[in-house]
Amino acid sequence: MKRIAIVEDAAAIRANYTEALRRHGYEVAGYASRPEALAAFRTRLPDLALVDIGLGDEVDGGFTLTRELRAMSATLPIIILSARDSDFDIVAGLRLGADDYLTKDASLPHLAARIAALFRRSDLAGASPDAEDIVTRGPLTLDVKRLTADWHRKRVDLTLTEFWMVHSLARYPGHVKDRDALMRDASIVVDDSTITSHVKRIRRKFQAVDPTFDRIATVYGMGYRWSSHADDAAL
Repeated sequence: MKRIAIVEDAAAIRANYTEALRRHGYEVAGYASRPEALAAFRTRLPDLALVDIGLGDEVDGGFTLTRELRAMSATLPIIILSARDSDFDIVAGLRLGADDYLTKDASLPHLAARIAALFRRSDLAGASPDAEDIVTRGPLTLDVKRLTADWHRKRVDLTLTEFWMVHSLARYPGHVKDRDALMRDASIVVDDSTITSHVKRIRRKFQAVDPTFDRIATVYGMGYRWSSHADDAAL
């Protein structure tokens, strides 16, 4: 049974989400504050975390917790679930490592569908890879079953959403992927600015491993593409 952590300071809201997700067959643990949740996570990480932004006296406590959770696990699915819907908050949450961002006016079936999509992707990590589950593009290696990315044999710690966006681009080098295609391949539904934030974060992660990384090109007005180099075939 998958274990979901809900970090929400409003008791009634926390109880409603807990009951709804339990009806979907999940084990659910609720936490009212960032310190309470963090203490529990240090003992046992959940399989997925739903995090509100404002937590008690901490106006941005959910952002802090997202950063702390991402430091504990590069692949743990994290969804920010907040009443705050500004572009600034959405971009900030994704930059800190959240896989998805939903506002509290989202229906419970919609939330359950987004959770199920993240679990489907994370479940691939447990199986042993077959040859067709390894995507190699020059110095890039993607392991689809383990959801890992390596650049020049160095691990790049991508979130689930980031991994599938890179996979979408790298499968067909040179082909332009518009934002709708990237959303479809990554099982997310977000606006254009959120896709842009994901791409910027992906680039920064690769550049942290290799400052010369330049493979994700922006095709203005169209989308993004993975660029191949002439010497890739020799690698």
